[in-house]
Amino acid sequence: MSRRVVHVEGSGIHLDAEPGETIIEAAWRLGYYWPTVCWGQAECTACYVKVIEGAHQLGPIPPDEQDALDHCLPRAAKYGPGEARLACRAEVLGEVTVQKTGVRPK
Repeated sequence: MSRRVVHVEGSGIHLDAEPGETIIEAAWRLGYYWPTVCWGQAECTACYVKVIEGAHQLGPIPPDEQDALDHCLPRAAKYGPGEARLACRAEVLGEVTVQKTGVRPK
């Protein structure tokens, strides 16, 4: 079984995720602040990340995330498939590197 870890460029943070956790859930469990307004409802897109490496190590994009990316985050259209994700919906399956600023210890 592969290690579930998220490397957060822009913050220099490494998050070890538990099975079934999303990126933001792992951050919260480990005591990090992650930018959000809707607190994990896939509505605000403030938790958005750019996936730098390992997009295949994140779970499939659920319909509510795809809807938010399509309608609330127009800049996501400039990225390839799976390169723009919401941290509140991206389940960590393996090792992945994302770009996100504003993540910090609480």
